[in-house]
Amino acid sequence: MRRARAVKTRKSVAKRFKITATGKVMRNHSGKRHLLSSKSPKRRRRLGKEVELSPTDEARVKLNMPFSNRK
Repeated sequence: MRRARAVKTRKSVAKRFKITATGKVMRNHSGKRHLLSSKSPKRRRRLGKEVELSPTDEARVKLNMPFSNRK
């Protein structure tokens, strides 16, 4: 008889996304690692802030983070 497969968190997903207390999934902007001198200060500030993930991707992220505070 087979053992049931353990439910595990995908660590790569857990490092990239945060789930808020209200259940929203937040992500970071891309493009803030290098070549920053050619980007304006306004753009660099905007890239540093987190933004809410689109609803189409939200379900996939929550499936890979089973122990989060998802609602």
